[in-house]
Amino acid sequence: MIIPVILSGGSGTRLWPLSREAYPKQFLPLVDRRTLLQNTALRIAGLADATAPLVVCNEEHRFMVAEQLRAVGIQPAAVILEPVGRNTAPAVAVAALHAQREGTDPTLLILPADHVIADVEGFRAAVRQVAPHAEAGRL
Repeated sequence: MIIPVILSGGSGTRLWPLSREAYPKQFLPLVDRRTLLQNTALRIAGLADATAPLVVCNEEHRFMVAEQLRAVGIQPAAVILEPVGRNTAPAVAVAALHAQREGTDPTLLILPADHVIADVEGFRAAVRQVAPHAEAGRL
């Protein structure tokens, strides 16, 4: 079983004035009509062995995350709130602890919400190819 973890933390200061702290780049439609967060969630929706995603975000962005995912028909397994952003490692750790609390030993697929991957089918094929190796502990 693969549990996708979407990291939607960022503060949004690098693309100012388009993005800003209250509205970071993952919530913007920079590539097409969907936001980067929506495209990330849809990219994993086609993976057969994947559960609903866990989303890690700042407390200030929780409603925006829920609204944007609902707009594309994605229901996350959970939205995990960071009281204070501390970068990637703590966000991954809290997602791993949450997943482990469910009583399984899942394989996590860590996905930054602001990546652009044009070849979605190629991405899915790569995940399907490497998943058995990850689940067997060979990564």
